[in-house]
Amino acid sequence: MKSLLMIVLSAALAAPLAIIAQSGPGTSNAPPGAQVAPSQIPDPDAFYMLGPDSLPQNGVPRGEIRGPFTLPSDAYPGTQHTYWVYVPAQYDPAFAASLMIYNDGQAFMNADGDVRAQNVMDNLIFRRELPVMIGVFINPGRRPDQPEPTASEWGDHTTNRPTEYNSLDDKYARVIGDELLPVLYKEYNISRDPERHGIGGSSSGAIAAFTVAWQRPNEFRKVLSNVGSFVDLRGGNAYPDIIGKNDKKPIRIFLCDGRNDNRGQVPGGAYNEARDWFYQNVRMAQALTAKGYDLNYAWGMNKHGQKMGGVILPEMMRWLWRDHEFSSDPKDAVERSFNVPKKSAEKQ
Repeated sequence: MKSLLMIVLSAALAAPLAIIAQSGPGTSNAPPGAQVAPSQIPDPDAFYMLGPDSLPQNGVPRGEIRGPFTLPSDAYPGTQHTYWVYVPAQYDPAFAASLMIYNDGQAFMNADGDVRAQNVMDNLIFRRELPVMIGVFINPGRRPDQPEPTASEWGDHTTNRPTEYNSLDDKYARVIGDELLPVLYKEYNISRDPERHGIGGSSSGAIAAFTVAWQRPNEFRKVLSNVGSFVDLRGGNAYPDIIGKNDKKPIRIFLCDGRNDNRGQVPGGAYNEARDWFYQNVRMAQALTAKGYDLNYAWGMNKHGQKMGGVILPEMMRWLWRDHEFSSDPKDAVERSFNVPKKSAEKQ
């Protein structure tokens, strides 16, 4: 894999963005190999569109979003975290559910956003492609006088997000493991098996998700990373070396990034590979592969954001949770039917 990734990376760094001649909105009919003026280059994010698994579907039971709730923090004194809880329609307190936590919760739960995680969970749980799982959408910490993150300002300038998400220490892992999990265990029947716990995020929220699993592999074993900020914001570009120097941990990771994601060069400035998001994600993939981690990855054309990550979220979730319990018995009529709420099943 190393040689292939380096070929892809070298091409992305050395060559200008080429436009393949084709018809359609936002495309160029320039001859192959021709230089294209920046104004003629289409926005790569414009070609990522959500599919059916990310949209509400008729006949699919819809889960409930509960909250917002407030979680005071001892790890970061004076701050609090706002979070919401997704409870699938199929949740039955008599049976332990799996758990998925999304950093930057407001973005992942946004019904009109680029990810729409609730729809994905509704659809995939219904078709038994995911286990029944509790979902938690948690925002970065903030002081009570600071505003909640929004779709246009995720909190980098108004909350504790840069410190919490980009630092490689164990403080944010304490928020999730020592402050949030006990509350969730008290309110819901959630499995204590770390193989049934996942955490994910985008950008700084993605490196924060990896750090939680890295610090707490006995609590979280699945990591979803979209355009992860494994760059030198607070030393995140050190992770490939850290991974190489430490024993392999029982973590499964899906990385997703794009060739146009923050390429480490500001206008008129020198290239800085430590601030090249795509390059550093490739380095992460190489380090994890060399160490034998259970890894999957997807490289697209996207910029820094959730356009591609939202489109492939259903497949990322399927892969991360591919070993959830199932039956292959052809006589198991329940297993071969859609997963419906208990009350609905009793009426049939």
